[in-house]
Amino acid sequence: MPPAGSPEPRLVLSTGNRGKQKELLALLAGYGWQVLTPDQVGGLPRVAETGASYAENAVLKALAAARRTGLWALADDTGLEVDALGGAPGLHSARFGPRGQQSTDAERRAHLLALLEAQPRPWRARFRCVVALAGPQGELWLAEGVLEGEIVPQARGEHGFGYDPLFFIPDLGRTLAELDTEAKNRLSHRAQAVRRLGPALRAQANLMQGGA
Repeated sequence: MPPAGSPEPRLVLSTGNRGKQKELLALLAGYGWQVLTPDQVGGLPRVAETGASYAENAVLKALAAARRTGLWALADDTGLEVDALGGAPGLHSARFGPRGQQSTDAERRAHLLALLEAQPRPWRARFRCVVALAGPQGELWLAEGVLEGEIVPQARGEHGFGYDPLFFIPDLGRTLAELDTEAKNRLSHRAQAVRRLGPALRAQANLMQGGA
Protein backbone atom coordinates (compact mmCIF):
# COMPACT_ATOMS: atom_id res chain seq x y z
CA MET A 1 0.00 0.00 0.00
CA PRO A 2 1.43 3.40 -0.91
CA PRO A 3 2.34 5.73 1.96
CA ALA A 4 0.15 8.66 2.94
CA GLY A 5 0.78 11.66 0.74
CA SER A 6 1.52 9.53 -2.33
CA PRO A 7 0.12 10.56 -5.73
CA GLU A 8 -3.59 10.24 -6.31
CA PRO A 9 -4.70 6.76 -7.42
CA ARG A 10 -5.73 6.48 -11.05
CA LEU A 11 -9.30 5.98 -12.21
CA VAL A 12 -10.17 5.35 -15.86
CA LEU A 13 -13.46 6.38 -17.44
CA SER A 14 -15.06 3.56 -19.38
CA THR A 15 -16.75 5.66 -22.05
CA GLY A 16 -15.80 6.83 -25.50
CA ASN A 17 -18.48 9.54 -25.46
CA ARG A 18 -16.64 12.86 -25.38
CA GLY A 19 -19.59 14.65 -23.82
CA LYS A 20 -19.75 12.16 -20.97
CA GLN A 21 -15.99 12.32 -20.50
CA LYS A 22 -16.10 16.08 -20.13
CA GLU A 23 -18.94 15.94 -17.59
CA LEU A 24 -17.41 13.13 -15.56
CA LEU A 25 -14.00 14.79 -15.42
CA ALA A 26 -15.67 17.82 -13.84
CA LEU A 27 -17.96 15.82 -11.56
CA LEU A 28 -15.14 13.64 -10.20
CA ALA A 29 -12.87 16.53 -9.24
CA GLY A 30 -12.15 16.60 -5.54
CA TYR A 31 -12.73 12.92 -4.79
CA GLY A 32 -9.03 12.06 -4.59
CA TRP A 33 -8.47 10.43 -7.98
CA GLN A 34 -6.39 11.14 -11.04
CA VAL A 35 -9.10 10.60 -13.64
CA LEU A 36 -8.02 9.29 -17.05
CA THR A 37 -9.85 8.99 -20.36
CA PRO A 38 -9.60 5.81 -22.47
CA ASP A 39 -7.16 7.57 -24.83
CA GLN A 40 -4.79 8.10 -21.92
CA VAL A 41 -4.57 4.36 -21.24
CA GLY A 42 -4.16 3.28 -24.83
CA GLY A 43 -7.84 2.85 -25.57
CA LEU A 44 -10.49 0.44 -24.33
CA PRO A 45 -12.46 -2.18 -26.27
CA ARG A 46 -16.11 -1.50 -27.01
CA VAL A 47 -18.32 -3.43 -24.59
CA ALA A 48 -21.65 -4.75 -25.88
CA GLU A 49 -24.41 -3.31 -23.68
CA THR A 50 -26.31 -6.58 -23.32
CA GLY A 51 -27.58 -5.98 -19.79
CA ALA A 52 -31.28 -5.94 -18.95
CA SER A 53 -30.92 -2.76 -16.87
CA TYR A 54 -28.84 0.40 -16.63
CA ALA A 55 -27.03 -1.12 -13.66
CA GLU A 56 -26.08 -4.26 -15.55
CA ASN A 57 -24.72 -2.26 -18.48
CA ALA A 58 -22.74 0.08 -16.23
CA VAL A 59 -21.24 -2.89 -14.40
CA LEU A 60 -20.29 -4.62 -17.66
CA LYS A 61 -18.40 -1.55 -18.86
CA ALA A 62 -16.72 -0.72 -15.55
CA LEU A 63 -15.51 -4.26 -14.85
CA ALA A 64 -14.23 -4.70 -18.41
CA ALA A 65 -12.17 -1.50 -18.14
CA ALA A 66 -10.83 -2.38 -14.69
CA ARG A 67 -9.76 -5.84 -15.77
CA ARG A 68 -8.22 -4.59 -19.01
CA THR A 69 -6.15 -1.84 -17.38
CA GLY A 70 -5.57 -3.11 -13.85
CA LEU A 71 -6.91 0.25 -12.64
CA TRP A 72 -10.09 1.28 -10.92
CA ALA A 73 -12.72 2.23 -13.47
CA LEU A 74 -15.95 4.18 -13.60
CA ALA A 75 -18.76 3.74 -16.11
CA ASP A 76 -22.29 4.96 -16.42
CA ASP A 77 -25.36 3.88 -18.32
CA THR A 78 -27.97 6.51 -18.95
CA GLY A 79 -31.34 6.54 -20.65
CA LEU A 80 -34.12 8.92 -21.54
CA GLU A 81 -37.55 7.58 -20.52
CA VAL A 82 -40.54 9.22 -22.20
CA ASP A 83 -43.93 8.39 -20.69
CA ALA A 84 -45.85 8.80 -23.97
CA LEU A 85 -43.58 6.16 -25.53
CA GLY A 86 -43.97 3.67 -22.71
CA GLY A 87 -40.58 4.53 -21.26
CA ALA A 88 -38.69 4.42 -24.57
CA PRO A 89 -36.01 4.90 -25.67
CA GLY A 90 -34.72 3.86 -22.21
CA LEU A 91 -31.88 1.36 -22.43
CA HIS A 92 -31.71 1.94 -26.18
CA SER A 93 -31.23 5.73 -25.97
CA ALA A 94 -27.75 5.64 -27.53
CA ARG A 95 -28.96 3.43 -30.39
CA PHE A 96 -32.28 5.19 -30.94
CA GLY A 97 -32.24 6.46 -34.50
CA PRO A 98 -32.43 5.55 -38.17
CA ARG A 99 -28.85 4.25 -38.19
CA GLY A 100 -28.75 2.68 -34.74
CA GLN A 101 -25.45 3.23 -32.91
CA GLN A 102 -24.15 5.23 -35.89
CA SER A 103 -26.97 7.80 -35.67
CA THR A 104 -25.93 11.34 -34.81
CA ASP A 105 -27.38 13.21 -31.84
CA ALA A 106 -29.44 15.30 -34.27
CA GLU A 107 -30.83 12.17 -35.93
CA ARG A 108 -31.80 10.68 -32.58
CA ARG A 109 -33.56 13.86 -31.55
CA ALA A 110 -35.44 14.05 -34.87
CA HIS A 111 -36.49 10.40 -34.55
CA LEU A 112 -37.80 11.00 -31.03
CA LEU A 113 -39.83 14.03 -32.10
CA ALA A 114 -41.28 12.17 -35.07
CA LEU A 115 -42.59 9.46 -32.75
CA LEU A 116 -44.04 12.02 -30.33
CA GLU A 117 -45.68 14.24 -32.93
CA ALA A 118 -49.10 12.60 -32.67
CA GLN A 119 -49.02 12.38 -28.86
CA PRO A 120 -50.67 15.04 -26.64
CA ARG A 121 -48.38 17.30 -24.67
CA PRO A 122 -46.82 17.68 -22.19
CA TRP A 123 -44.41 14.88 -23.08
CA ARG A 124 -43.24 14.00 -19.59
CA ALA A 125 -39.86 12.32 -19.36
CA ARG A 126 -36.88 11.66 -17.15
CA PHE A 127 -33.19 10.97 -17.47
CA ARG A 128 -32.02 7.99 -15.42
CA CYS A 129 -28.33 7.31 -14.80
CA VAL A 130 -26.54 4.50 -12.98
CA VAL A 131 -22.83 4.90 -12.24
CA ALA A 132 -20.60 1.93 -11.44
CA LEU A 133 -17.21 2.05 -9.72
CA ALA A 134 -15.22 -1.15 -10.22
CA GLY A 135 -11.84 -2.42 -9.07
CA PRO A 136 -9.50 -4.83 -10.87
CA GLN A 137 -10.31 -7.55 -8.33
CA GLY A 138 -14.03 -7.27 -8.98
CA GLU A 139 -14.86 -4.71 -6.27
CA LEU A 140 -18.06 -2.88 -7.14
CA TRP A 141 -20.23 0.06 -6.04
CA LEU A 142 -23.32 1.48 -7.73
CA ALA A 143 -25.39 4.66 -7.47
CA GLU A 144 -28.36 6.07 -9.38
CA GLY A 145 -29.61 9.55 -10.25
CA VAL A 146 -32.92 10.66 -11.83
CA LEU A 147 -33.89 14.03 -13.32
CA GLU A 148 -37.55 14.69 -14.10
CA GLY A 149 -38.69 16.96 -16.92
CA GLU A 150 -40.42 16.93 -20.28
CA ILE A 151 -39.61 16.90 -23.97
CA VAL A 152 -40.14 20.07 -26.02
CA PRO A 153 -40.80 20.04 -29.79
CA GLN A 154 -37.81 22.17 -30.79
CA ALA A 155 -34.17 21.95 -29.75
CA ARG A 156 -33.07 24.78 -27.48
CA GLY A 157 -29.60 25.67 -26.23
CA GLU A 158 -26.01 25.17 -27.28
CA HIS A 159 -24.58 23.29 -24.29
CA GLY A 160 -24.62 19.61 -23.37
CA PHE A 161 -25.04 16.75 -25.81
CA GLY A 162 -27.45 13.99 -26.80
CA TYR A 163 -31.06 14.76 -25.93
CA ASP A 164 -30.17 17.77 -23.73
CA PRO A 165 -31.58 20.40 -26.17
CA LEU A 166 -35.02 18.72 -26.01
CA PHE A 167 -35.10 18.04 -22.26
CA PHE A 168 -36.97 20.87 -20.54
CA ILE A 169 -36.96 21.43 -16.77
CA PRO A 170 -40.22 23.23 -15.85
CA ASP A 171 -38.96 24.61 -12.53
CA LEU A 172 -36.10 26.37 -14.33
CA GLY A 173 -37.91 27.22 -17.57
CA ARG A 174 -34.91 25.96 -19.55
CA THR A 175 -33.63 22.88 -21.32
CA LEU A 176 -30.50 21.13 -20.09
CA ALA A 177 -28.68 22.54 -23.14
CA GLU A 178 -29.58 26.08 -22.03
CA LEU A 179 -27.79 25.59 -18.70
CA ASP A 180 -24.10 26.32 -18.36
CA THR A 181 -21.78 23.53 -17.29
CA GLU A 182 -21.74 24.56 -13.62
CA ALA A 183 -25.53 24.65 -13.39
CA LYS A 184 -25.99 21.33 -15.17
CA ASN A 185 -23.38 19.68 -12.96
CA ARG A 186 -25.33 20.68 -9.85
CA LEU A 187 -28.63 19.05 -10.79
CA SER A 188 -28.25 16.54 -13.61
CA HIS A 189 -29.00 12.85 -13.33
CA ARG A 190 -25.31 12.07 -13.77
CA ALA A 191 -24.31 14.61 -11.11
CA GLN A 192 -26.78 13.07 -8.67
CA ALA A 193 -25.41 9.59 -9.28
CA VAL A 194 -21.78 10.67 -8.80
CA ARG A 195 -22.65 12.50 -5.56
CA ARG A 196 -24.32 9.38 -4.21
CA LEU A 197 -21.25 7.39 -5.16
CA GLY A 198 -19.08 10.01 -3.45
CA PRO A 199 -18.55 8.20 -0.12
CA ALA A 200 -17.28 5.08 -1.90
CA LEU A 201 -15.05 7.15 -4.19
CA ARG A 202 -13.49 9.01 -1.26
CA ALA A 203 -13.12 5.92 0.91
CA GLN A 204 -11.37 3.89 -1.77
CA ALA A 205 -9.08 6.74 -2.78
CA ASN A 206 -8.13 7.27 0.87
CA LEU A 207 -7.49 3.56 1.34
CA MET A 208 -5.22 3.38 -1.68
CA GLN A 209 -3.24 6.39 -0.45
CA GLY A 210 -2.66 4.76 2.92
CA GLY A 211 -5.11 6.92 4.84
CA ALA A 212 -6.98 5.85 7.93
